[in-house]
Amino acid sequence: MTGNDVATAGRFTYLSGMELHDLPPAEFAFPGPLRDTLVAAILSGAKTSTSSLVLGYERANEPMPEVGQRSAVLDSAGRRVAVIEVTEVRVVRLADVDLRHALDEGEGYESVAQWRAGHETFWHSEEVRAELGDPGFTVDDDTPVLVERFRLVHTV
Repeated sequence: MTGNDVATAGRFTYLSGMELHDLPPAEFAFPGPLRDTLVAAILSGAKTSTSSLVLGYERANEPMPEVGQRSAVLDSAGRRVAVIEVTEVRVVRLADVDLRHALDEGEGYESVAQWRAGHETFWHSEEVRAELGDPGFTVDDDTPVLVERFRLVHTV
């Protein structure tokens, strides 16, 4: 089997010699309707980019994604439904997120202003503030944002 081959054996899918359950999880938003929408956009190919707060990685003491990294996309039930591979990672100021990125998030945004409004609503939510441990957290133009591009490798 070559590095890009996919073969199913029993209940595990093997990708480049790794079992699907060994890949790190890729969780988009929190379980629920928003995650379901984002996962559907990934599976359809409409979503090829995502945005995260750099602060989230710092507070969780987790490394930021790297180009070439593969992960298993989780749906709201915690099932691994796809494998994605990171193709680009950049850290930019919130004010510097560009239109191409906003469009490629696959959520129907038609402008950076729409993208920003949607993300500010999410990043100012009680769930995000609780996850960050800061009930008054807000973003501004200078907030560092991880903008990431990925490709869909496999659906399960």
